[in-house]
Amino acid sequence: MLAAGERTVTELAGEFTVSRSAVSQHLLLLEQVGLVAARKEGRNRFYRLDNAGMRELRMLFEQFWTAELDMLLADAQNFTTDRLQTTEESP
Repeated sequence: MLAAGERTVTELAGEFTVSRSAVSQHLLLLEQVGLVAARKEGRNRFYRLDNAGMRELRMLFEQFWTAELDMLLADAQNFTTDRLQTTEESP
């Protein structure tokens, strides 16, 4: 939703079935962890993605999935090796 650009809390809350207050609380948490940035203009708060935070999140996901896929590949290779050895040992 924020990938297209800055939006107010009211605009964002209109997309969900939860209260505006709940959306504000979630946005505050996202701001605290560096995934969104906010600015105040009059009575409105405008939120946008924080590019640095999103880059860091993307890097963490890539590291996680690279490690997971490496472990999956190792497990598959071990399974194949074990299966071949079992087949060769059978009478």
